[in-house]
Amino acid sequence: MTTCPSRPAPEPQTPHLDDLRPTAAERARTVAARRAASVCAVGVETSRVLAHAVTAQGQVLLAVPADGDLARAVAAAPDQDLSALVMVSDHAPVPVRRPIRAQLWLSGWVTPVREHDRRAAALAFAEVRPEGLLLDVGTAVTLLRLDLAEVVLGEGGTTTTEVSPLDFLEARPDPLAAVEAAHLAHLDRDHPEFLALLAGLLPAGARQPGDVLRPLGLDRFGVRLRIERPAGHQDVRVPFARPLTCAGELGRAVGRLTCAARARLRERG
Repeated sequence: MTTCPSRPAPEPQTPHLDDLRPTAAERARTVAARRAASVCAVGVETSRVLAHAVTAQGQVLLAVPADGDLARAVAAAPDQDLSALVMVSDHAPVPVRRPIRAQLWLSGWVTPVREHDRRAAALAFAEVRPEGLLLDVGTAVTLLRLDLAEVVLGEGGTTTTEVSPLDFLEARPDPLAAVEAAHLAHLDRDHPEFLALLAGLLPAGARQPGDVLRPLGLDRFGVRLRIERPAGHQDVRVPFARPLTCAGELGRAVGRLTCAARARLRERG
């Protein structure tokens, strides 16, 4: 027999839209999808990464020069297993004073992808990052696999967050990551009037005379803006009415932001 509780359960608390943003694991996966990466390993100073990818199957793969220091060090290591650290940098797509938005450190052990696994690994790599250099895997390019031990995300130059490797591999990049750079560059170059409208949605007093507003980031929860001042800067978020699920919803979300900003402008007279 079903019984009823003596009093109703409390309603779950819904976070305010201003506080919503991708999880740390999702933010880390989004940074991992950026192109600027380097690697250092035991006995090897910073080495060039031709390309890297986190595959849909949860493998971290590095494409490096076959004649480079890292490939040689891995080949010479006991069991061809070498402790390494990969750093991926996330640069703002528009000119700002401090252009590095985030950095991701992936540490663990690199091993060569074995010959019988190369084709499958190259195809999995190409699914998330198509690169012509993958045709040279096995000749001019060596494909390495990084077995993750630690994932650390740095944001804003001061904040670091440790993410479990499992959470990192299970997460997916933000659905707007692939279109973010083009949209922000277009906004910065061609639509100063929209930026001026968005300024009206900022908290009272957030922007002072002489401040410069720049588009800093875009994700499924909203737009990030940087307020640049003579003595520093502040990053703020303008949330969408609801989180987006794909890039196809972006146009409507921006339209709603525009309407909200115009309504706020009319309210203020």
